[in-house]
This record gives sequence, structure tokens and C-alpha cells, in this order.
Amino acid sequence: MSAAEGFSARLAVRLTPRAGIDRIEALDPDGALRVRVRAAPAEGAANEALLRLLADALAVPKSGVRLVAGARGRRKLVEIEGLTADELHARLAGAEGGRAANHPRARTAR
Repeated sequence: MSAAEGFSARLAVRLTPRAGIDRIEALDPDGALRVRVRAAPAEGAANEALLRLLADALAVPKSGVRLVAGARGRRKLVEIEGLTADELHARLAGAEGGRAANHPRARTAR
């Protein structure tokens, strides 16, 4: 079964809004991917910026990236449709310099 046949991967994220730049950083000690966005957390702007940044970095359509949990907090759970956990690891490694290649919080869901 290919990635396009119903796979999705979930990713734990720690979001920092109002940053100086939109950037995927490194892993936290607890395994969450640290991400910074310039947008403020008002009216979902930071969440939208997070989803857009991840979609661009992972080369998937924005419609395939959705927030599963954590809409009002810094800790988020994001689901990426069309990628397995292994594909997510590989793309994150390219997006942030290889520091997320063995991301323990990404898993494939069917």
C-alpha cells in the first residue's frame, strides 16, 4: 500500500508564536518538534501559520495537514495525510537539517 492510499502520520509539536522568523527547529527532550512562527496566537493565526509552514516544509498540500489536538495551547498534535511515519522522518530531516530524522513522536495511522 502506498502513502497515497490512506496513510497519515501524527507529529507532536511545541509551538512558539510571535517569534522573529517562521522556522522548524529541533526536538525537545520529550520528543516534540519545536516550531516558531511570527504570527500571534490570536484568532488561530499561529495555528494557521504552523500548518502552512509544515505543509511547505514537508511538500504536502496544506489541506493534508490538520491540527488534531492543542488548538489553544503550545503543545499540539498535527496529522499529515499521505505520509507514513518513515516518510515524515525523512522529510523533516531535510527540512531542519537532519535533527528530526528519528522523531519518536511520529507514527503512522491508518
